Amino acid sequence: MSIRWGTLAGALILLTACDAIRYPGQDNDNAYEPEIPPGAPGPAPPSEPVDDPYNNGDTAEGDQTPDADGLPADEGSDVEVTPDTDPETEAATDADADADADGPATDSETDAPDVPVDADSDTETPADGPGSDEATDVPAEDTSDTDVSTPDTSDSDTTETDEDNDQPTDVADTPTDPEPEPAVVFSYIEPGQLLPGSGTGAQDRNTVFAPDMRFPIKSAPAYAQSMVWTFGGGIGGGDQCDRRNYEYPWQDNFCETRSANRNSPYCPVSRIHQGQDLRVGTPSGCNEMRGTPASERGIYEVVATEDGIIQSIGTYTVTLRAGPRIYKYMHMNMDRLQVSAGESVNRGQTLGYVSNDFGGTPTVYHLHFEILQNTAESGWVHVPPYTSLVAAYEEREGGIGEKIEANIGIASTPPEIPEGFVIVE
Repeated sequence: MSIRWGTLAGALILLTACDAIRYPGQDNDNAYEPEIPPGAPGPAPPSEPVDDPYNNGDTAEGDQTPDADGLPADEGSDVEVTPDTDPETEAATDADADADADGPATDSETDAPDVPVDADSDTETPADGPGSDEATDVPAEDTSDTDVSTPDTSDSDTTETDEDNDQPTDVADTPTDPEPEPAVVFSYIEPGQLLPGSGTGAQDRNTVFAPDMRFPIKSAPAYAQSMVWTFGGGIGGGDQCDRRNYEYPWQDNFCETRSANRNSPYCPVSRIHQGQDLRVGTPSGCNEMRGTPASERGIYEVVATEDGIIQSIGTYTVTLRAGPRIYKYMHMNMDRLQVSAGESVNRGQTLGYVSNDFGGTPTVYHLHFEILQNTAESGWVHVPPYTSLVAAYEEREGGIGEKIEANIGIASTPPEIPEGFVIVE
């Protein structure tokens, strides 16, 4: 009986001692509970109590320290047990350490270097450190698809986005200034305005009868004008190489008065000039031709206006048939022609050279140019070539001609044709 009472007394002593040991997390209003931020790991929960914690058949009294599970360390354990460590103090220390790892340092703590946040991390960082009631998400900036380089906008190939279709447009290919006006490369007096006293101009003055033709002079400057009423032309007086003959503006001389009975339905009277005269080159080129034997002159090239066939070659005329039109070239150097009758030629092909061949009587250095067109009313007739020549010269020179509406004479007002004077050209 005494043994049973002894055992009962020992059990009561053990229960009292166990009640004195508190575990972190147990319900105890007076126990210290460290402030642990949400999401931080806490201490391990206590294990279920056992009847014989030391496995020696007796109750444990003494000053052994519980292990991390709240139970005494096993004698065979490799864990070093600190005998004087208070469990509540140890739990508070662990909580502080966890808080230091997860939250920013307080004012009393030493400033620590910033730790870069992993861009792919999902960890939430407390806004105010340990003890904060709410945790604020601080998402890291996602740079996986973002180009952090700064584009160089100084390059002329900078692009902008079209607001209508969200397509990039090249700013260098977008014109910012209006297109410049075409350059004026020469001037000409309006069609049908002849020199005073030289005749009456064509009735149809503005139609371009050969809109696709090439200019008949390959590359040299050319000046449309009368060869009779200008300097060196017989009535005009002076010398044909006068520099004033090699100046703009151009002037029409289709329908100019002639002595021979030549006509055109586009001219108001008969005995007219049926083509347009073109002075070619420069005053120095004129003098060079004058100093060169007639059979050797070959400075300024004359070319085919269209693809066609050389229909015939006369004493001083070369005739080119090109579809619905016929072109006549007169006064070239007939000894240095580059084509033969019946030969096919291409647009721009050289036919010969400017000279003054006029059968047995020479004329001034120039090219006389005619256009004939087949009409239902009159068959093949001479049409005004002036406007077609203006368009072709603009194409060749890559610019435009400035039309002058006033009647401006190249030379002074020519005298009337002397009685008995014959103009045969």
